[in-house]
Amino acid sequence: MTPALLSISRRFVLAVALAVATVAGAGLSQSGIFASPAFAQAQPQAETPPEPLTITTASGPHAFSAEVMRTDEQRARGLMFRRYMPADRGMLFDFKEEQPVMMWMKNTYLPLDMVFISRNGTVINVAENTEPMSERTIPSAGPAYAVLEVNAGTARRIGLKKGDKVSHPMFR
Repeated sequence: MTPALLSISRRFVLAVALAVATVAGAGLSQSGIFASPAFAQAQPQAETPPEPLTITTASGPHAFSAEVMRTDEQRARGLMFRRYMPADRGMLFDFKEEQPVMMWMKNTYLPLDMVFISRNGTVINVAENTEPMSERTIPSAGPAYAVLEVNAGTARRIGLKKGDKVSHPMFR
């Protein structure tokens, strides 16, 4: 096979695999975990009470409030279908153990910065200004314990980078 045909064949196999997974009653969730079709409804999940969270960068501490997604259902839904998030808010995804994480922006209208965080609260990767409504996966670039989603531009505004710290009771 020519390289072009091989590339087309690989894309076809991936497309067929994704179609089979969808027909089987599973859809890739925002967190990369398979979820039931019940989450495909076009309604945002109810907001959970925000919890205080601090990001410490070279420019100092920055206070946020974050909704914490602790269950598979909450993580699968995330910020899908929401149209607004205040500047000092975010959504924190608790994966309960360090593991490679793949996020996506399907059904997410807000451009976001994604902060991948280790078990001890250290930032391991930052994906800035993710594309709304995209099904392109965004990898953690290493084992992540949690992901914090904030409005796009926040990471740049506070000077957030790999190695900075996030303080919240889930991090020891």
